[in-house]
Amino acid sequence: MTNTAHDDGFVVFDHVQKSYDGQSLVVKDLNLSIGRGEFLTMLGPSGSGKTTCLMMLAGFETATHGQILLDGTNINDVPPHRRGIGMVFQNYALFPHMTVGENLSFPLEVRGLGKAEREERIKRALDMVQMGAFANRRPAQLSGGQQQRIALARALVFDPKLVLMDEPLGALDKQLREHMQFEIKALHERLGVTVVYVTHDQGEALTMSDRIAVFNDGRIQQLAVPDALYERPENSFVAGFIGENNAINGMIDSLDGDRATVMLRNGDKIDATAVNVREVGQATTVSIRPERIEFKPELMPEGAHTLPAEVLDVVYMGDILRTRLKVAGQEDFVMKCRNTLGQARLTPGDSIRVGWHPQDARALDPV
Repeated sequence: MTNTAHDDGFVVFDHVQKSYDGQSLVVKDLNLSIGRGEFLTMLGPSGSGKTTCLMMLAGFETATHGQILLDGTNINDVPPHRRGIGMVFQNYALFPHMTVGENLSFPLEVRGLGKAEREERIKRALDMVQMGAFANRRPAQLSGGQQQRIALARALVFDPKLVLMDEPLGALDKQLREHMQFEIKALHERLGVTVVYVTHDQGEALTMSDRIAVFNDGRIQQLAVPDALYERPENSFVAGFIGENNAINGMIDSLDGDRATVMLRNGDKIDATAVNVREVGQATTVSIRPERIEFKPELMPEGAHTLPAEVLDVVYMGDILRTRLKVAGQEDFVMKCRNTLGQARLTPGDSIRVGWHPQDARALDPV
C-alpha cells in the first residue's frame, strides 16, 4: 500500500492521529501526501475517519499527534480563518438573511478587499458556476442545486490554495448529483485548484477523483487512481466497498510467485492472483467482478476457469441483466451481462457453467 507522506506534497499528513477520549483512535497514524492541483477523495463508510481528517485539515479539529503541512508550513496551530482554505458543506452553510452577492462578498470583506475588487471577484465566481443572474436572490429563493453552486462559488471567490468538500452533493437528487459531479470536476480541471473531497459514495469518487484514499477503521486501506482501486483491490474491504464484487471463500492449495491455486469449500480448484496471501493452507477470499463472468462457451476467455452454477434470479436493469447464481455452495454470486440484441435470457432454475479469466480473480484476505 502506498500512502507515505512526501516532503514535496502540497498537503501532507505526517503521522497524524486523532482521539476524542484519550484512549481510542479515530485516525491511526495517517501518512498522506496530496499534490498541488490534485483532486483527492477520502472515501469510506461512516465512522472510518475520513471526515475527521478533513476537519483537522480545515482547522476545526486538532490533531492529537503528528503534524499537518500546507505548502510546506505546519498549520497545526493556525486558526481556520488564517489557513486560506475554501470549504463546501452538504448543507450549503449559506447565510439566509444575505443575498447571493452578499454571501460571496463576506469572505472578501473579512480579508479586507475593497469594493471594486470584491464586485469583480463576485462576478467572476458567479459566472464560473453559471449563476451570474442570481446575485440579488436570497438562498431560500434558490433550488438545492443552485444553492450548492453558490456555496461552491463562495469557496472559490477568494482564490484559496485549497478547497475542501464534505459530502457536498449528498442532499441532491440522483440526476442533479450526477450532473454536479461532472461540473465540479470540469471546474477543478479549468482552475487547477487543489481539492480534498469527502464522500461515502464510491461511484462519486470513481467519477471525480485523480486519486482515492479508501478509509476504514481510521486507516487508509488503499490509495490509488480510480481504475486501479476497482481492477486491483489490495484487500477484501476495498474489493467489497468499491463497486459490486463476488467473494468466494477457500483455502490456498498452492503458491507459485504471484499465482495461487485456491481450493474452494466444495472441492473445486481455481487459479487467482496472489495479493495478500503468504502460505499454503491459509484461508482466503477470492474477488471476481460480476462483469468479468461469462456463461456462453463461445465467449469464454482463453484459459478461463468454469464452474457449475444454478440460476437463482435475474433482474432486468435496462443496460444490463444482473443474474444471481449459486456457485461453489454460495448463493450470492452475481453475473452482469450487457443487454444486447439477441442476448440469451436465463431463468431461475437453469443449470449453467460460468467462467472467467484467472487474471480477473484475486486471492485476498478472508472475510
